[in-house]
Amino acid sequence: MLFRGVDRGLMVSFVLLLACGLTVLYAASFYNAQDGGSALAEVYSQLMGIAVGAVLMLVLLRIDYRILANTKVANALLLASVALLILVAIPGIGRMLNGSRRWLRLGPVSFQPSELAKYAVILHLARLLSRRSFDVTKLFTGLVPAFVFPGIAFLLILLQPNLSTAGSILIVSAVMVMVAGARWLHLGMIGCSGMALASYYAMSEDYRRARLMSFRDPFAYLSNEGYQLSQSLLAFGSGGLFGMGLGKGRQKYAFLPYPESDFIFAVVGEDLGLVGCVAILALFMAFVFFGLRVAIRCRDRFGSMLAAGISAMIGVQTVLNVAVVIGLMPTTGLPLPFFSAGGTSVSILMGATAILMNISASEQNNSPGDD
Repeated sequence: MLFRGVDRGLMVSFVLLLACGLTVLYAASFYNAQDGGSALAEVYSQLMGIAVGAVLMLVLLRIDYRILANTKVANALLLASVALLILVAIPGIGRMLNGSRRWLRLGPVSFQPSELAKYAVILHLARLLSRRSFDVTKLFTGLVPAFVFPGIAFLLILLQPNLSTAGSILIVSAVMVMVAGARWLHLGMIGCSGMALASYYAMSEDYRRARLMSFRDPFAYLSNEGYQLSQSLLAFGSGGLFGMGLGKGRQKYAFLPYPESDFIFAVVGEDLGLVGCVAILALFMAFVFFGLRVAIRCRDRFGSMLAAGISAMIGVQTVLNVAVVIGLMPTTGLPLPFFSAGGTSVSILMGATAILMNISASEQNNSPGDD
C-alpha cells in the first residue's frame, strides 16, 4: 500500500492543515465576488496547486527517498534553483509585483523560485552533513563551507527583495548544523555576523527604515507603512476570544490588504478568535512534532537530517509569519504554510511532506518487528 507504515500523526495533522487552509482561504477571499470576480477563484487556484502537489506526492512516495542523495539528482536541483533565482532577478524576465521581483511566469502560471530554493538548500545540507568525512565541528573546513550554498541562496533572494524567505533559509541552515553537532561558539559567531548584515540591510534604504519604524508603532504610520499591520491588529481585536464566525469578519472587505496571502492568519483571528488561532497553531505544532519524531527515529543520517530540515523549515516559516501578523516583527512577505494562497507554495509543501512520509514509512517497514 502507498501509505503503509507512514506516521499516522504526521498524516492526520497534514490532512487537517490542508483542509483548514482551504476553508480559511475561502473565508478570506470570497469577497472578490463583489468586484465581479468569482467567490471561489482563489480556492480553485489553490486546488490546482494541490492537484500538482498530489501528483508530486504519489511520485515521491513510490521511490526510495535515498535517491535524493544521489549526486546527479541533488546537483541538478541546486543548479536549477540558482538558475531560476538568477532569472527572476533579471528585469523583464522576473515579474514585478508590489515593488518586489519574486515571480517567474510560464504561460498562464506564475511561480516563486525561492520556494524551490528553500528545499534545495535543505537537501544539499542533508547530503553534506551526513558524510562521515565532513566534520561540522571545524569552523573553516566544516561550518563555513556548509553555509556557502545557503549564503548564495540568501543573497539571490535578498535581491528580490525578500528578507523573510532569505532569513528563513539561514535560520533553518543553522538549525540543521546545530543538530549535526556544530559548536555553539562557532554558531554564535556566524549568528552575530548574520545579525550585523541584517541590521545594515534594514537600515540601508529609507523605505526599509520606515517599515522598521512602523513595526514598532504601526498606528503612528497608519496612512502608509503601518497600515497593513494596523488593520491586522484591529482584526485580532475584533475577533476577541471566540471570533465573529467563519467568513463574518469585516477587515477583509476593504481594509486589510491581501487577506488571502501573507496576512491570512489575521482572518483566522477575526473569524475564529483566540480559540481558533490556538487550535491552528496547535495543528502546526503537532505537524512539526511528528516531523521531528520521524527525524529522531530515522537510523539513516541522511534521512534524519532531511526530515529535521523539512520540519524546521515549516516550523520557522509558521513562526515568522505569525510574528509578523501580530506585530512582533517588521512586515515582510512570507506565506503561512498550507493556508496562504499560492499554488507553487502548497504543491512544494506537499512534496516536502511526502518526503517526510517516505522517510517514516521506510523506517517503519524496515524495522525488525515488520520482518
